[in-house]
Amino acid sequence: MVFTHTLTHTFQNIHTTLFPVLKTEFNLGYYELGLIAAIPPLCQAILSIPAGMLSDKFGTKKMILFSQILSCAGSIVAGFTQNPWMLIAAVSLLYLNTTFYHPPSYSYVTKTSQPKDRSKALGILGAGGTLGMAVGPLSISLLMGYFAFQWRQVYLFWFLPIFLGVFLVLKMKADPVEPPKPKVKDEAPTGETKTVMSRSMLFFLVFNAVKTLGAVMVSGFLSIYLVQSQGWSVGTAALVISASSMMGIFAAPLGGYFADKVGEKKWTVLTTMACAISFGIAFILPGAIAFTAFYLGYGFFNLLSMASNSSLTAKLSPSRQRGLGFALYFLPGSIMGVLAPMVSAFIASTYGLLPVFFVATAVLLISVPVLQLGVKVD
Repeated sequence: MVFTHTLTHTFQNIHTTLFPVLKTEFNLGYYELGLIAAIPPLCQAILSIPAGMLSDKFGTKKMILFSQILSCAGSIVAGFTQNPWMLIAAVSLLYLNTTFYHPPSYSYVTKTSQPKDRSKALGILGAGGTLGMAVGPLSISLLMGYFAFQWRQVYLFWFLPIFLGVFLVLKMKADPVEPPKPKVKDEAPTGETKTVMSRSMLFFLVFNAVKTLGAVMVSGFLSIYLVQSQGWSVGTAALVISASSMMGIFAAPLGGYFADKVGEKKWTVLTTMACAISFGIAFILPGAIAFTAFYLGYGFFNLLSMASNSSLTAKLSPSRQRGLGFALYFLPGSIMGVLAPMVSAFIASTYGLLPVFFVATAVLLISVPVLQLGVKVD
């Protein structure tokens, strides 16, 4: 499951890291780049809840297999892209891969792990995803920088590993079967919420929406800022972006461990504050070394909260609706993935690139009181 999670996220940061190249090749402005960044998450938002419901209905293995097939198709289309619309179609398929992957995979892990170890298990699963997010930009730096690949060939390069992943999914064990729970009329099992749409879940979704708005504002235009405003090469920018995600290999499991010790909500509040402060400082202090250090700190603290977020979702979702619960958890990210690039494009076109990142810092900080005051957990 961890390996398939890695493959699923390989493409997540490739197209935004390639924005400086795409901007030149297709003669695009900030608004056109914002559109390329916004349409794939829009497809995710539309199909997110159906994906969760299908996961609960058909089971994890079938849906994970379907997600890997979508990824194969997207890499082929991207490899033969002739215009921006083909690229949008390709990236949309690659984003839908994650939409159909997350609900069944996270549901599978929560059902096969003990509650006291759930954050640790989800942290290990999250480490696979962050490895994929890191490997994608890293492959740009290596393949284009040292092996003279064109950007289309980078997409084609990843087709084979994902195609092999399809066969690995076929060898997965059958869907987990939870032990039967005593049925009590109009009463949820002990320690479990009755419905997925509780007050705390609604506030938790708002928290995720606000935090994701800030995070996506960051990712969409960071590569262009580093290349155009700071004079970095595309390869160097890709390397730093990759390194930020690569730390998730350690941060995600470590965050799961501390979330079990400290408590999921408290740990999420602390790490969210730390990641926002680190990110803001990265753009205040001068010099590439200071920027790199604090940007990597932002990535590290952000990834420390992955497992606690997932564990909170499991706590706020009844087991019979766990797939739908995780679909709702990822839905704000899809919605903000549509809105954030257009907000960033407006700010960049009107005021310049740097204000985008100061606004993103403020948005990240605003998410903290939403979680602290609105979400109640046992």
